[in-house]
Amino acid sequence: MKAVDLPAVTHPLVTLRNLERSDAPAWYAYLADPVVVEHTSWNVRCAGDLRANFDDYASADPSSPIRLAVVLRDGGQLVGTIGFNAISPQHRTAEIAYDLAPAVWGQGVATAVVNTVVDWGFRRLGMLRIQATVLESNARSLRVLERCAFEREGYLRCYRQIRGRSGNFWLYARIAGTS
Repeated sequence: MKAVDLPAVTHPLVTLRNLERSDAPAWYAYLADPVVVEHTSWNVRCAGDLRANFDDYASADPSSPIRLAVVLRDGGQLVGTIGFNAISPQHRTAEIAYDLAPAVWGQGVATAVVNTVVDWGFRRLGMLRIQATVLESNARSLRVLERCAFEREGYLRCYRQIRGRSGNFWLYARIAGTS
């Protein structure tokens, strides 16, 4: 994806760029933090576990996942990722996914990047529906989605395996033209 095609975040602390293979160690560094991973479905044991995702992100297939780097404006340090999984060009839908380092929690970064990427998904990618599945214990992410005009649609019991155990998730969605 060309830089000109990337969504522009107006948050003063961060910007977005393409995620690069060289980001894997920094990405893993905060995903290894128990406070970060506690309320997610991530199960990585080393930076190498993330590297397998990069082939999917580099694919030209329109249904391939898209993942962007959230980086500090000063210095370009990776502090998060955001993008779309489960992209369906046929149905014009996708699932948004994001993660942030604790260093930027509570500063409006998640809300800013989610709003920006969702709006970009509707406007630039032509999505009609963007949904999110959130582990029921992830109160921070649930608040972000609600601030970003996502509506709660359902409760998914035993939806995904979380480090060997079944996890329950909330399903949220935002439809193009709503905010």
